Amino acid sequence: MNTAIATSSPVHPSTPNPTPLPHKTDRPKGLKEAIAANVKCLIEQLEAGHSDALTAYLNAMSRFHNYSFGNVLEIAWQRPTATRVAGLYAWNQLGRKVKKGEKGIRILAPIIGIKRKKDEEAEKDITRQNTHVLVGFRNAYVFDVSQTEGAELPALREMSGDAGENRDRLLTFIERQGIELVFTENIRPALGTSYGGRIDILPGQSKAEEFSTLVHEVAHELLHKAERRTTTTKVVRETEAEAIAFVVGKAVGLDTGTSSADYIHLYHGNASLLAESLEVIQQTSSIILAALQPPTEEQAAMPDAELAQVA
Repeated sequence: MNTAIATSSPVHPSTPNPTPLPHKTDRPKGLKEAIAANVKCLIEQLEAGHSDALTAYLNAMSRFHNYSFGNVLEIAWQRPTATRVAGLYAWNQLGRKVKKGEKGIRILAPIIGIKRKKDEEAEKDITRQNTHVLVGFRNAYVFDVSQTEGAELPALREMSGDAGENRDRLLTFIERQGIELVFTENIRPALGTSYGGRIDILPGQSKAEEFSTLVHEVAHELLHKAERRTTTTKVVRETEAEAIAFVVGKAVGLDTGTSSADYIHLYHGNASLLAESLEVIQQTSSIILAALQPPTEEQAAMPDAELAQVA
């Protein structure tokens, strides 16, 4: 049975409790309005001196990387401590019930409609008579595992300080991106550098540190390929890459240990730049984390050449 549930990485004892984000009842209905409202709320927290609110958003990204950028913000805004979320039906299928009086976490679910082709167009290609189009969004509600009770859930695999097989999958991802990877002492004292098509890594790092460095430099490679709407400084670009390493590291169970104050560099009174940075971090982290997923049984049975086409 394939029941959809969003899960988080293991929670480490050293992880500080995030600053709870204020709750409002007049939630906007549109996707853009919801994102703008959440970013505005975050800015209010930052300007009030709560820099750990930004880390709470990055933590949410590591837990819910399969969710859209807007819904990651929604979950973090309404319930920063959420670790595993699902709808009522999904929880029921897992043998759990939502506790009485619990309030759902509002997210936006897409409404998909069907655009029918004209008869003369459909006759030209009978395999593509209709197309699915995004009509809009509707309110949907999910609940965190802490809001439910019932059957025990399978324990999440925990890792601490070792990326395990994720390192090998990351190296494979780097190779498939056509990026040359070189281990060299010549970059000392830097741990890693990105040259646009080539990454240099300082050998001798701990497993956790090397994995984080690799993700940081891969993030630079992916960000260099992307077109940015806003001019960014080197400090912002470095902070974005480090934030992506934080998100990916948390998702695979590494203890990142990075201070939330570091991420304040993403915001210098520029709301549009902060929103853009958060979206870039979420999208790039999702790309890397998708590459770290274990292959399905079907993919594992494919020849390497055929699997490369799928990837």
